[in-house]
Amino acid sequence: MNYLKTVTKQFQRIANILSERVAELLCASVLVVDGGGDAIAQTPSHTLYSQFTTVNPSIRIPIKIANDTGEVIIAKTEEGENISPRLAQMLVEMIVNQTVAVGQLPAQYELKNKFIHDLLSGAIINETDILRQGQILGMDFTRPRAVILIDAADYILPSISNQEINDKWIWQRAQHIINSIVSFFHLPNDTICAYIGNGEVAVLKASSTQDLVLWANSEDELNPSWANLTALKRAGSALMSRLKSDTKTAISIGIGRHHPGIQGLAKSYQDACAALSLGRRFHGKNKVHCLDELGIAAFIGIADENTKIDLARHLLSPLEQETELIKTLDAFFLENCCPSSTAKRLCIHRNTLSYRLEKITSLTGLDPRKFDEAMQIRLALLLGCLGESPEQMCKGTMAKAS
Repeated sequence: MNYLKTVTKQFQRIANILSERVAELLCASVLVVDGGGDAIAQTPSHTLYSQFTTVNPSIRIPIKIANDTGEVIIAKTEEGENISPRLAQMLVEMIVNQTVAVGQLPAQYELKNKFIHDLLSGAIINETDILRQGQILGMDFTRPRAVILIDAADYILPSISNQEINDKWIWQRAQHIINSIVSFFHLPNDTICAYIGNGEVAVLKASSTQDLVLWANSEDELNPSWANLTALKRAGSALMSRLKSDTKTAISIGIGRHHPGIQGLAKSYQDACAALSLGRRFHGKNKVHCLDELGIAAFIGIADENTKIDLARHLLSPLEQETELIKTLDAFFLENCCPSSTAKRLCIHRNTLSYRLEKITSLTGLDPRKFDEAMQIRLALLLGCLGESPEQMCKGTMAKAS
């Protein structure tokens, strides 16, 4: 018998399932043959081919799966009861449809996962193609989105070496993570998720104020580059708690800020990657990491200069209209953080200096009297100057050079 050469793997797989399920449900002997009449599956396996074809009456139901055709032959039940041909046909059709649908799921998810992976990695740059392909896959890219990157490697990646088992394990575990994410946000059409490999799931979360209302406070400060980042971090923290509860394993999350345009998703992904990588290294697992909370590590670990400059400006944005406080910081660093000499340079009382430093801490969340936080402020001041014209550069930097 040469059926392995004449039928596809999909037809063979469905034939095996058909023979077993129909036999189980109808308590009958079942034979599946291909278009040439060769037997390709039967239950029970010890039943002779002639026993199926000579039974009178037997039920014959034609089947067609893609380009393969065949027939399901059902003999009398073990108790000799008659079987309704209509019932048998409906049962066969239902099992075929369900099996085909389930078999297609991994392929559909794989296609979606690859598309999002290519989008985030910058491999797709034509926005028309992105919108069209996204629409085909049921994804809306017209809304502003930011990337939440989830490290679930401890849960998704198996520790065994069998490749076939590994693929099935990874697919099931990744899908469980995605189902938890969609359930958490309660908006399946709003939350685009994909498994992008290495135990990581990317969430392209709609990030307008309306989309994040559950995690936003009225006092949250917004600006064009870092809009709604605080609300995104709160959403990430709540999501991490949910995933840890669902998986019972360590979960880490990197938050990317929103960048305008569809291609901005790749930049948001880069932010999330950098935050996750540096955050895990310096602060460990089971945390939500974001560039603006990594401290000095962000300025040292991020390779992209523009991102560093953006981060610097974000950290110092509360001082944009506080020229007096900027001058105070310049003097404070020029005097090696010495309060007495700084007060003398500025011709102010030390209590006035103390008040200004307290105000800086209150506005930025960074205390210039603490070493690590002073380093962040100093680096932010220097990096912020890189994007300005020479006449706009920080006076402290210019004074130091002179």
